[in-house]
Amino acid sequence: MARMHTRARGKSASKRPPRTKSPVWVDYTPEEVDDIIVKLAKAGESQAMIGTILRDQYGIPSVKLQTGKSLAQHLKEHDILSALPEDILNLIKKAWNLRNHMEANPKDLHSKRGLQLTEAKIHRLSKYYRRTKKIDPKWKYDPKKVAQLIR
Repeated sequence: MARMHTRARGKSASKRPPRTKSPVWVDYTPEEVDDIIVKLAKAGESQAMIGTILRDQYGIPSVKLQTGKSLAQHLKEHDILSALPEDILNLIKKAWNLRNHMEANPKDLHSKRGLQLTEAKIHRLSKYYRRTKKIDPKWKYDPKKVAQLIR
């Protein structure tokens, strides 16, 4: 199957080994992992960055295997989870940066096309999140109000 906005095929990647319990080399208890997650989230790290830090610096390959709950569930318990999912926020930031670039370079047609494709992804993803009730059903992407979401 081709990728979304190109003719290229899917990308190759390694798969995580199928495990049902935490590896023996992890020395952290679920409570300690929860404390680390909360500390990193309050420091302003995103969910993806928290997972990367836990993997690289603490040697915790999977939060779910270690604690029985996903990273988002930990953040939701402590009321740190953002109102919008991380993937749509990243797309909104990208579109905002492209809009700022387009204001400075109005004749850059390649960036204009990139903005159109990015906003199409935002609309598609927001439709999915509204349907699954992960965001407010009345939420709508408005490029003029985006700066408030990013800050």
